[in-house]
Amino acid sequence: MSSVVETVTELVTPILDEYQFELVDIEFVKEGKSWYLRVYIDKPNGINIEECALVSDQLSEKLDNCEPDPIPQAYYLEVSSPGAERPLKKERDYQRALNSYVNISLYQPIDGCKVFEGTMVELTATELTLVYMDKTRERSVVIPRDKIAKARLAIKF
Repeated sequence: MSSVVETVTELVTPILDEYQFELVDIEFVKEGKSWYLRVYIDKPNGINIEECALVSDQLSEKLDNCEPDPIPQAYYLEVSSPGAERPLKKERDYQRALNSYVNISLYQPIDGCKVFEGTMVELTATELTLVYMDKTRERSVVIPRDKIAKARLAIKF
């Protein structure tokens, strides 16, 4: 599956560069009986459906003309925005999320918790500091970045 992601990354990057769009993530996953190739793209003021369709059409054509076929099984291609709760994967994603409300899932618990949701107030190359609410008290936790399983922007309710 990683070779599919690598191949699609190589194919989609020139298309995105042409329009100055950003590649956020690529997933190739099986859900039920069907395979899905999901390409998440964005730009500074947000991506619209016409721009997603444009990238989808061009990527689909490139995939159809690729020899050998990088994805021999049937699949659905989806090109979309990462949404309001976009994942934090690259260093620039973390930098942009500084002082934003985020959800962090860990490989191993810190103080008995594996999931934290709060405002990222500090970021270094090796750790981040999150301010979160524990019932009615504001608390702070320093999270080593190598312990983060998943990170994403979150919506505060």
